[in-house]
Amino acid sequence: MKRILRIALRDFVAIAMTKGFIFGLLVMPGMFGLMIVLAPVLFDDGNFQVEGEYAVIDPTGAVFPAMNATLDSGAVAERRREQFQRLLEDNPALAGTPDVVRNVASAAAEQAMVAELGPAPNVRLVERPPDADVEAEKAWLNEESDGLRHTALIVIHDNAVEAPGPDAELGSYDLFVAPNLDERDLDFIHSSVREAIIDARVARQTMDRDAIEAILRVSRPASTTITADAEQRTFSGLNMLLPIAFMMLLFIGIMTGGGTMLTSMIEEKSSRVVEVLLSAVSPMELMAGKLLGSVAISLVTMALYIGLGLLALASFAMFGLLDPWLIVYLMIFFLIGFFVIGSLMLAIGAAVNEVSEAQQLQTPLVLIVMLPWLLWLPISRDPNSALAIAASFIPPINSFGMVLRMTSTQPPPYWQVWLSIAVGAASVVGAVWVAAKVFRIGLLMYGKPPNLKTMLRWVRQA
Repeated sequence: MKRILRIALRDFVAIAMTKGFIFGLLVMPGMFGLMIVLAPVLFDDGNFQVEGEYAVIDPTGAVFPAMNATLDSGAVAERRREQFQRLLEDNPALAGTPDVVRNVASAAAEQAMVAELGPAPNVRLVERPPDADVEAEKAWLNEESDGLRHTALIVIHDNAVEAPGPDAELGSYDLFVAPNLDERDLDFIHSSVREAIIDARVARQTMDRDAIEAILRVSRPASTTITADAEQRTFSGLNMLLPIAFMMLLFIGIMTGGGTMLTSMIEEKSSRVVEVLLSAVSPMELMAGKLLGSVAISLVTMALYIGLGLLALASFAMFGLLDPWLIVYLMIFFLIGFFVIGSLMLAIGAAVNEVSEAQQLQTPLVLIVMLPWLLWLPISRDPNSALAIAASFIPPINSFGMVLRMTSTQPPPYWQVWLSIAVGAASVVGAVWVAAKVFRIGLLMYGKPPNLKTMLRWVRQA
């Protein structure tokens, strides 16, 4: 046992103390942190302004005036304020707070809203005759202008405001735009025309749109999650993010340690270092030491990411939504998955002479690890389905399947969890047994790399 621990410590120090490992360990958190800092700058639309000249063919005679009223700068500003005030009134976070606090929060939030939405649009409408030739008007979009760019040609349908009969459907509009138009311009055009058509329809029916919107508007309150110890506001999206986050931790942990172990095994074999090691330890002691050293590398990596995740949850006051036992079970299933996949990867590394030779044999293992990613959504959405139950008991993907079920909205009963752990433990014994046979034969073999059929023969003969 002492020699196994010495080999494990040697592998751990040899890998963990390299600049490449330290850089690789820190580069992903660094990229996430950098994106968090730069995202507000990179995706800031505060300086974008919608500009352009819109030509409108309106045979109804009602949509063009409504568009003029909709795109008026004062009307746009008033509409923004009304939308903001409506959102503010529907915000449960400010319910029950004193008026002074609400006024201060409202003023600060309105300033932030203005900065976020950017300047008001600079748009001018040009009315075309109702019987204008649409094909001829399209050429206007490519004409140069000294003022605003010719941006859009909007053709309102004859029945856009009023249906020709009691059973007939209302029409819409056709839109033709200039080349290379920004998506934000398109969104603005569609929303503006939609608002104008709705206003024209409401006016034609002599109805009050504000009253209609008041009838249709139902504010959505924030839900409250009740835990055994406390209650707190529900954070939407957490039930979808938690399974994928745990899946990423499993994938990073297994592939980081397994890939590093495979590469180092190939390097030691090609440089004949392994022959020196075998003069002091047995092949099984060497294999066990390398597995323990690599699992320690993966545990360091996972500890870093788990720590960052817990810190993020604490910073957003979401720490209480995570069951701490999930982390314990994550580590158990990680160890199961690592010793199954990792031992087979170590056997592949012992059987070949170069990294390029290992790719063909490694592909089936990589595909197995990637399979749970394809099953993530159906399992997390329906964790009690036949597919989800089967995935949590079939090695070597049972670790991924059970973790997905445990982090879903309907965790499985604990007898299924521990049965999956028992199945995983049995699969570890089987995988290590197979890997040991391949490891012992392939360790000192050189020349043509074996294929899968040859390795299976080694298992039967050893």
